[in-house]
Amino acid sequence: MKVVSTEFIKSALEPSQYPDGAFPEIAFAGRSNVGKSSLINAITQRKNLARTSSTPGCTQFINFFRVNKQISFVDLPGYGFAKVPVAIRKNWKPMVETYLKERKVLRLVILILDIRRDPSDEEFAFLHWLRIYNISVLVVLTKIDKLSRSQTAVRRRRIKEVLDLPTDTVLFSARTGEGKAVVWRLIREVLDREPSLPPISKV
Repeated sequence: MKVVSTEFIKSALEPSQYPDGAFPEIAFAGRSNVGKSSLINAITQRKNLARTSSTPGCTQFINFFRVNKQISFVDLPGYGFAKVPVAIRKNWKPMVETYLKERKVLRLVILILDIRRDPSDEEFAFLHWLRIYNISVLVVLTKIDKLSRSQTAVRRRRIKEVLDLPTDTVLFSARTGEGKAVVWRLIREVLDREPSLPPISKV
């Protein structure tokens, strides 16, 4: 998909601060430092749309972005080894869960994992939670450029088995761009299943 426009809409902590739900939303979630912001920047073809940092936990709000004036990307706070005050971290779980449960225009959650790491307890719990609420999820494995092809295949198979995923994961590298087209294709497939939504441009 060719991205011709992107814009930051706003940051929010609670439903009263969310933007109006005029566009379908794709949410991005993942453990701190798995490359979530790099994925968002890569597929939107922007260097700094989502903030990247060597310090985990730099996303402390729910951040909304508009892409091609047709779809919204939602950057959720990372979890795990975030180096932020405990009081802030404790607020993230209810803040994110409230968004996921109540946001009517949410169409897909992209769960991002570092392919080199086994899923953590937080990732198991998050995926289980999404299943309970029947929220569509796409698992993307990042940083594949740091492994050989054979290592990547082994790790991909293991993560799918460990998480008991019904569909395969998507392999992604922000450095090489591998996987960008696949992520966009799967996003379009989710949105195209709803005839009430305007078609997403493929130009």
